[in-house]
Amino acid sequence: MVDKNIYIVQGEINTVVGAIKRNARWNTHTHLDEERDPLLHSFSLLKEVLNNIIELSEIEPNVFLRPFLEVIRSEDTTGPITGLALTSVNKFLSYALIDPSHEGTAEGMENMADAVTHARFVGTDPASDEVVLMKILQVLRTLLLTPVGAHLTNESVCEIMQSCFRICFEMRLSELLRKSAEHTLVDMVQLLFTRAGGMSDSSKWKKQKRSPRPPRHATKVSPGTEQPATNGTIMPNGVTFIDAPSPISSGSSENTSSAVSPATDSGLELSSQTTSKEDLTDLDQVNSLGLSAAMPSSEPRNEGLRVEKTQSASVESIPEVLEECTSVAEHSDSASVHDMDYVNPRGVRFTQSSQKEGETLVPYGLPCIRELFRFLISLTNPHDRHNSEVMIHMGLQLLTVALESALVANCQSLLGLVKDELCRHLFQLLNVERLNLYAASLRVCFLLFESMREHLKFQLEMYIKKLMEIITVENPKMPYEMKEMALEAIVQLWRIPSFVTELYINYDCDYYCSNLFEDLTKLLSKNAFPVSGQLYTTHLLSLEALLTVIDSTEAHCQAKVLSNIHQQEKEVVKPSTETASMLNEGKSPSAVTELSGACPPTSGCLMADQMKQGCQDLEGGSDAGNGPHRTVTLTEHLHAGNLLITGTEQFNQKPRKGIQFLQEKNLLAIPMDNNEVAQWLRENPRLDKKMIGEFVSDRKNIDLLESFVGTFNFQGLRLDEALRLYLEAFRLPGEAPVIQRLLEAFTEHWRKSNGSPFANSDACFALAYAVIMLNTDQHNHNVRKQNVPMTLEEFRKNLKGVNGGKDFEQDILEDMYHAIKNDEIVMPEEQTGLVKENYIWNVLLHRGATDEGIFLHLPPGSYDHDLFTMTWGPTIAALSYVFDKSLDETIIQKAISGFRKCAMISAHYGLSDVFDNLIISLCKFTALSSESIENLPSVFGSNPKAHIAAKTVFHLAHRHGDILREGWKNIMEAMLQLFRAELLPKAMVEVEDFVDPNGKISLQREETPSNRGESTVLSFVSWLTLSGTEQSGMRGPSTENQEAKRIALECIKQCDPEKLITESKFLQLESLQELMKALISVTPDEETYDEEDAAFCLEMLLRIVLENRDRVGCVWQAVRDHLYHLCVHALEFCFLVERAVVGLLRLAIRLLRREEISAQVLLSLRILLMMKPSVLSRVSHQVAYGLHELLKTNAANIHSGDDWYTLFTLLECIGSGVKPPPALQVTARADNDTGAQSDSEISLSYHPSDVSLDRGYTSDSEVYADHSKQGKMHRSVTDMDVVNSGWLVVGKDDIDSPKPTAGLSRQGPSPLVNQYSLTVGLDLGPHDTKSLMKCVESLSFIVRDAAHVTPENFELCVKTIRIFVEASLNGGYKSQEKRVKSHKYDGKSNRFKKKPKENSLRRSRASSQHQSHAHSDEEDDESVPASYHTVSLQLLDLMHTLHTRAATIYSSWAEEQHHLEAAGKKIDADSQTLWSNCWCPLLQGIAWLCCDARRQVRMQALTYLQRALLVHDLQALDALEWESCFNKVLFPLLTKLLENISPADVGGMEETRMRASTLLSKVFLQHLSPLLSLTTFAALWLTILDFMDKYMHAGSSDLLPEAIPESLKNMLLVMDTAGIFHSADSRTGYSDLWEITWERIDCFLPRLRDELFKQTVIQEPVPSVPTEPHPQKPVTPVLPASAAHPASSEKASDLGASGQSPVGSSTRPSLMSPVTDVPPHMVQSPLILQPLASPLQVGVPPMTLPIILNPALIEATSPVPLLATARPTDPMTTSEVN
Repeated sequence: MVDKNIYIVQGEINTVVGAIKRNARWNTHTHLDEERDPLLHSFSLLKEVLNNIIELSEIEPNVFLRPFLEVIRSEDTTGPITGLALTSVNKFLSYALIDPSHEGTAEGMENMADAVTHARFVGTDPASDEVVLMKILQVLRTLLLTPVGAHLTNESVCEIMQSCFRICFEMRLSELLRKSAEHTLVDMVQLLFTRAGGMSDSSKWKKQKRSPRPPRHATKVSPGTEQPATNGTIMPNGVTFIDAPSPISSGSSENTSSAVSPATDSGLELSSQTTSKEDLTDLDQVNSLGLSAAMPSSEPRNEGLRVEKTQSASVESIPEVLEECTSVAEHSDSASVHDMDYVNPRGVRFTQSSQKEGETLVPYGLPCIRELFRFLISLTNPHDRHNSEVMIHMGLQLLTVALESALVANCQSLLGLVKDELCRHLFQLLNVERLNLYAASLRVCFLLFESMREHLKFQLEMYIKKLMEIITVENPKMPYEMKEMALEAIVQLWRIPSFVTELYINYDCDYYCSNLFEDLTKLLSKNAFPVSGQLYTTHLLSLEALLTVIDSTEAHCQAKVLSNIHQQEKEVVKPSTETASMLNEGKSPSAVTELSGACPPTSGCLMADQMKQGCQDLEGGSDAGNGPHRTVTLTEHLHAGNLLITGTEQFNQKPRKGIQFLQEKNLLAIPMDNNEVAQWLRENPRLDKKMIGEFVSDRKNIDLLESFVGTFNFQGLRLDEALRLYLEAFRLPGEAPVIQRLLEAFTEHWRKSNGSPFANSDACFALAYAVIMLNTDQHNHNVRKQNVPMTLEEFRKNLKGVNGGKDFEQDILEDMYHAIKNDEIVMPEEQTGLVKENYIWNVLLHRGATDEGIFLHLPPGSYDHDLFTMTWGPTIAALSYVFDKSLDETIIQKAISGFRKCAMISAHYGLSDVFDNLIISLCKFTALSSESIENLPSVFGSNPKAHIAAKTVFHLAHRHGDILREGWKNIMEAMLQLFRAELLPKAMVEVEDFVDPNGKISLQREETPSNRGESTVLSFVSWLTLSGTEQSGMRGPSTENQEAKRIALECIKQCDPEKLITESKFLQLESLQELMKALISVTPDEETYDEEDAAFCLEMLLRIVLENRDRVGCVWQAVRDHLYHLCVHALEFCFLVERAVVGLLRLAIRLLRREEISAQVLLSLRILLMMKPSVLSRVSHQVAYGLHELLKTNAANIHSGDDWYTLFTLLECIGSGVKPPPALQVTARADNDTGAQSDSEISLSYHPSDVSLDRGYTSDSEVYADHSKQGKMHRSVTDMDVVNSGWLVVGKDDIDSPKPTAGLSRQGPSPLVNQYSLTVGLDLGPHDTKSLMKCVESLSFIVRDAAHVTPENFELCVKTIRIFVEASLNGGYKSQEKRVKSHKYDGKSNRFKKKPKENSLRRSRASSQHQSHAHSDEEDDESVPASYHTVSLQLLDLMHTLHTRAATIYSSWAEEQHHLEAAGKKIDADSQTLWSNCWCPLLQGIAWLCCDARRQVRMQALTYLQRALLVHDLQALDALEWESCFNKVLFPLLTKLLENISPADVGGMEETRMRASTLLSKVFLQHLSPLLSLTTFAALWLTILDFMDKYMHAGSSDLLPEAIPESLKNMLLVMDTAGIFHSADSRTGYSDLWEITWERIDCFLPRLRDELFKQTVIQEPVPSVPTEPHPQKPVTPVLPASAAHPASSEKASDLGASGQSPVGSSTRPSLMSPVTDVPPHMVQSPLILQPLASPLQVGVPPMTLPIILNPALIEATSPVPLLATARPTDPMTTSEVN
């Protein structure tokens, strides 16, 4: 079957032949004519061939293409016919009729390309002609883009491109056609560059011609010099192969064009000669006139194309230029140059030449792409006047496509073009005014630097500087759009991953580059601030760029967090430190020496080593980028860079000074290393060229000069070129000897480098000098004025015979002459304009070629930390500004997201300063700090920006609170403002309270209307609460303000401020401490804070402490000091003090469960005892309830005696108004501003050495130091007391008033109490009834539960009960009166003692509120609660319970401890211990209640006392103890009952006295036998008789006179029966006692003896001593006022304390040792009571019973009277003892 393709071809043949025949020219139809016509003939031959085959592939493509191509080439065909032929060819290509694998395909393609690019036809009208041109474009496009196009050769491709360009730039063609050409070009460029990626750089083009490439291609051509022709073969213009960047010189390009042979063949040509036809040649002419010089490289024009003879020689078209250059490139190194001189007009030369040489055609490769690229670059040269705007724009567009399609960097040859011409043109284009060109060049720049920046280090630096210049320039002509686009370009670059890091490492860290990153950051930050206040896009773009760094860093941080890199980091740390040491060792030869001396490394050298090391750690973008050694290196490096700049500046003023400075800083070696310094002089672009010249030419530095010249590479350079290079490195000084030195060194080195040309050094030197002279002669204005510049001949003549007697080569001299004449050697300092630009550009290229040009690529995420530390300041400033100024929702969101990201990063890297700064900035925007409280709710509520800021602040604080430090202050400020404006959630302003029935009170208490009158400005709150009438007048704004407030509340609720407290347990310790510091700093002062603020902050502080109870030890000290400050320094009661006290107790309650802190917490409760008594009594209510709670929950956690002491002392102070121990009272100082007063300042110091006021606080341990250290002296000798020796220095008035002092720690067995008094002897102040009740409740809680009664607290408990007994005596009426008085007074003083400065309305409101709050309690309390009267009964019951249980409790303790060796700790359960510690004090307490004015209490007490005294356990007591029972319990009781205790209840009192006296006799009789063994029995008995006497006469009724004798009879009979009165020795049989007894009884019952003992009457003996009459009053020998005072009923409650001076008063600062509780003994020897020295002894001289009281029983300052006195003893009695 015949191949269908054959039919297609036949069809096309018929179409074209038909068209030809229809044309007028071929209208003859004879066969002969057709035979003769070559076109028709070839078609008929083809028909023949096709008829004889079955498959089209049987014939070569050339065969069926040739006839069509001939039509296209023919000059005689008209446009339409040529168009048909073109359509046919296009169809063959499109239908793939040409087999790519066929061996003739390459040739066919070549012919096709040749024919189409040289198509000719007879023009008709422009429109029809353009159709043909359109078809040509179409075929060329299809040809290149179909698969068979790959067979085209380099030349064909160039011609194809050329044809397209020609159409594109022909301005007379219609725009549509030009645009089509442009599109075609875009497609072609895309294809070529896409393919370029796969091609190898070694050009196949050259292989084809098998001849070596001449070496000259490597030579660097200086701008403006023409390349000398080497090898003797000079091409038509002698320009080199395209590798060598060619000179930019329009002059030479014109010369060249005129040198081209006139017989060239224009590629697209219409053959008609008629002028009427618009033929394309005219177009060509115009076109080429405009464009011939567009090739800056002045490429040779090739003869392969022929122009009509009529055209002038300068007519060429750009495409030809392209094509010619390539053909030259192809043939330039071929021997048979003549092969290409004349070419068959048909253009078949390709096939012929290939056949001639017997070689196949080589498909195109890089050479044509390189040529295309070079041409495109040349199009963009703005300095070439032939390049119109359209052309430049086109070039930029196609370059964009090229760079988008290919990785140009992979091809060395293309890269060379990019580095030099392309970058140069692009940078020049940045100065043009046409925005489209500017934008297009920015786009190309981006593509370049995005993909090739590692090859373009200095180009990138220049580019960024240019952009910065554009952005900052203040030129009004500079359009805004240009600035905007420049900024956009920067933003786009900054978005490239790790671009910013690379900038920083490659430039900022490079000694000789600008600090691009830093400068850009500053620029952007500055640019983000609108000067006018109006936000433009440029401002936002700048912000965008800054945020790019933040965004990427944040993304890396997030990634690290997500991939949990912390694990890896831990592992990386080890290797990285090893790497550090390796680095240090490894660097020793290179980098370290460089740092310490050799030329300071540019980033290329030093940094590359380090970075490579570092980058290994960086894999995975872990934090190693900021690992130890790398950061150090960077910071060191940056530091070295700064030093270098300083050194450079010094060098520019005085070279030696600069060098010296760098040597001192270890940047240059000592002694000076010439090579190193020379290298530095060459590398450092900042050095002044003039100074370099002076320094190296100095006579002293000959060696340095040698080294300096040695840094140049002159190999292969002509002498003048080398000299040019040399003179660019410094400024040549003017003195001849100096010039000579410099040139001698130069010529020596140049000769060595180039294998010693010329005869000798002198010849060389002379030539060099001649060159300098020539340069001056040609270009110096002053010289030119005087003489005509030297000609070539004169130059030659001057140098005649200089070369060792011979002449130099004339050619060389000629070249040199022209080089200097055309291009002056300009000293760097003097350059201007284009010359300077060229110089700078050359320096840039030169630096890029050295090691300096190494550009480091870094993995994303490296050095983020460094970058962030540099950018955060400007970024946060810019963000704040934009946030502040902008109203646009999206921009505000962007700013906030920026803030959040900065926060995340700073949290990740732990940069608290950054985070603080950020929080502080944001706090400003919440508007919380700036607004007045009155307006705050409405202002805040109606400001959405403030809401966003507030939410962000709180969100960040919740999320990254760990790294907040200073910022806490601002957040707390904001919280305070919210609190003041009542915007906080209810839960935050409600606090625990012990007294309030709900257990909570609000910190914001309602204002009372009375206070409101004072306010001048009605606050927002107050008008919301105005009563109806007032409000109606101001109702207007109310609704919107209420709405605003509602929104504000809603917003704050979302902020969740409470989370700060609850989440504080997760904060790092340092952050937590800062937060607490911020809260503690809020104490009431004049200006900023008042009491309520402080109370609110205190509450937050306490809640935070409780949240952190797991680590409370770390923060306890600070909290304790704060509470100390608030409580102890309070001079008057206020709300804040109350909250502080409650807070302290709340902490104690919660924290006591924690073993590790409980001891400190209990110690801290002593703060309450340090408060001023007046203040303490005002908070007694709260304390009482708090302590109750504390004991209920934590009694089991209190172990040490000291702690129990604190608690019981507190109970006493609170419940019964006892003054706190004076030792704990801080001496008030008028101006105590030192912060918390050091506790060691307490009036009695235990730590003389530790007095430290400067600290402003003291530790618990200091206050409650170990007091048992023996013999520590008090610091002031006057107060000296010997602490634990058991002695007490007693002044004269001490005996007047036995002043009990409770020590801080109890070393003795019991607190110091007057044992002979029923009262404890403390001065009880006023007490609060409810407090007392609560305290009693707490006590009973302890007593009732045996587990809570311990050896440590037993005696304390007893003492406290006794004190409460005293306080509750008589229903506490007396203290009630006192309390009412004192409180009223207190209140008054409080109210009027206002601080002078206190002018703030709010404050006065607050304090009056507190005032009313405080008083309300008092008023309630004026009526004593009914239950209060049962307190005494409760206490009785407690004492009884303890009394009965005491023995069992003690014996169980003794058992528990029997295994303890040390006697010191042992507890004895013997009767003696029990008596002194439990029974006696308890009996005294019960006895005291027997003296209560309330009958019920008295009777109950007596019953209990009787029960207690007669209880079985007490039988175990021995005589001494029973004696003390009389002395300490019964006698004082009877004494007290003699007073008129309850005047209202006379009968009841009689009964009480009767029961008491009966009890006395019962006890006496029950224990008579042990008592008899006492030596003091007589005195005891006499005392009993004394009481009988008094009681006889005490009452008014008959009750006592009847009862007393009965009791007495009883006793006497029993004693008699016991034989006590009998004595065998005496003469009468009766003892002395008998005599004394009756002597006493007779005084009041004279008849009793007769009644009882009438049967025994004894003879009166003769007295041996003169008798004296009985005095009315027996004298009591030692009787201190306090005990002997017949405490009148009016002062009942003060018994035992009458003479006492106020505790802690200034009269006796150290009356007692507060430290020891050991019962102090009298200073005198034991008192001997000598009752027998009285007149009682008359007649009894040999007294057998000396009545001496055992000193061991005297446990107080004085004993109780043996005989009571009727009136107060005057002090005289006491002084007798002294």
